Amino acid sequence: METNALIALGLAILIPIIVFAILICILEIVALWFILEKAGEPGWAAIIPIYNYLEVIKIAGKPWWFILLMLIPIVNLVIYIVILHGLSKSFGKDGAFTAGLFFLRFIFLPILGFGKSVYSGDKSQFC
Repeated sequence: METNALIALGLAILIPIIVFAILICILEIVALWFILEKAGEPGWAAIIPIYNYLEVIKIAGKPWWFILLMLIPIVNLVIYIVILHGLSKSFGKDGAFTAGLFFLRFIFLPILGFGKSVYSGDKSQFC
């Protein structure tokens, strides 16, 4: 094969993957926007890096310093699962939903954001 043909083949494979990834990111941002608004937080926080994690930690009912634990390798996975479980519980979901959020985030975030679940969590732990 010629070099140009290989480049064209590579682009034909790569461009749809990139477009799909961008669409998934947009879907997750919009879903997080709705989740934040359901919890009484500003929806625009979904588009600001790090601050959106702080808002999710708040609505999950966890202390603010969990964001610092997210900087420690391996510990961050455990803390992330704890935060997701708190988020699930805040919207009346169970542990299976937490597993779904962890493994299939792009499916379960829209379920939480666009679904009929109502926020019933406690933000007082965030201080």
